[in-house]
Amino acid sequence: MNEALSHDVAVIGAGPAGLAAALAIARLGLRVAAIGAIPPGRDTRTAALFAGSVTLLDNLGIGDECRAAGEPIAGIRIVDDMGSFLRAPEVTFAARDVGLERFGYNIPNSVLTGAMRARGLELPQLDLIDAAVTRVTPQPEHVEIEIAGGETLAVRLVIGADGRRSLCRQSAGIAERSWRYEQSAVTCTFAHGRPHGGISTEFHRRTGPFTVVPSPGQTSSLVWVERPDEAERLAALDEPGFRQALEARLQGLLGPVGSIGPRGVFPLTGMSAETAGRSRIALVGEAVHVIPPIGAQGLNLGLRDVACIADCVADAVAAGGDIGAPEVLDAYARMRSTDITSRVWSIDLLNRTLLSRAIPVQAIRGIGMHALKAVAPLRQLAIREGLGPSFLAPRLMQPAAGKPGAP
Repeated sequence: MNEALSHDVAVIGAGPAGLAAALAIARLGLRVAAIGAIPPGRDTRTAALFAGSVTLLDNLGIGDECRAAGEPIAGIRIVDDMGSFLRAPEVTFAARDVGLERFGYNIPNSVLTGAMRARGLELPQLDLIDAAVTRVTPQPEHVEIEIAGGETLAVRLVIGADGRRSLCRQSAGIAERSWRYEQSAVTCTFAHGRPHGGISTEFHRRTGPFTVVPSPGQTSSLVWVERPDEAERLAALDEPGFRQALEARLQGLLGPVGSIGPRGVFPLTGMSAETAGRSRIALVGEAVHVIPPIGAQGLNLGLRDVACIADCVADAVAAGGDIGAPEVLDAYARMRSTDITSRVWSIDLLNRTLLSRAIPVQAIRGIGMHALKAVAPLRQLAIREGLGPSFLAPRLMQPAAGKPGAP
């Protein structure tokens, strides 16, 4: 079998989660193929990465570069903008409340992927293949991968980071439950007259969250959730019209709005796969879970997937076992089950409470916000669990993990 293998592992997907997985596995000394068609155009989105994810970037050798291009996040402010009679109090979760200087950094996606690709080119055991995958066929002893153009690879393990319409998930026979929200998100980066002070602000509104996240200088990243038709209308406005709408929604928070970057519109959906791994295929990122952009959970959840599959593969290598064996995939699926289920469920529930007009639902939400504001230990617990589950500590997210296999 080993003579027929072109690589030990293939990672399918060219986004941040896929490239991070390729680097994480390559650092174990395995030969890795990172395969994925590079999307056209420049990705204008940013990712708010919490401390564990930033530590992962450090351990992959790209932390300094990513931090230099990002902006520290010192706090997260929640503002009730529901317009209801039962208005919840404003609550600020500060990093200093749990003894931290910052929660993490807001980093442009283009910087993340650029740094990961540059690091990948430095590793002789990692091959970057910029092409689409047309077929993934699991076999008992390996997985066959067909690349656009006809080239075929054989590997012991596939890591599927190929998004919500994942070919890897379908090829592994893994069922998924998916749903749509009557919401779309408008995204861009904009300049403003007042400093953000490192505070990310999330306005909770009847159509969904309106979030501004600190970016370098006096700029912020915007995720503005609206009904799909309204999101399309906003995105189509000329710059003066969009600036006026944005300033009205900000309610003076950041002062006058200056230049506005390119706008994008993304429909909101949800998805949860029945398992994170099967048939020599492990799923990471949006191949295994999709959640609305609330609380900066999406990519942080995906990078925890990456860190956990790296642990499972490292353990198999150390034991001299088959890295794609059922027991390795089962261990990975168990590691990810509680974290993924709890995040998908909680973010979906929060989003639906924003959309609900039922007075009891609004009352319960308001009571919860009052409790978070008034009870410091409860607020500290919410902060710690929001940054990452206390029951999970993959090695790549630990500062001591500077070398493969470090405890």
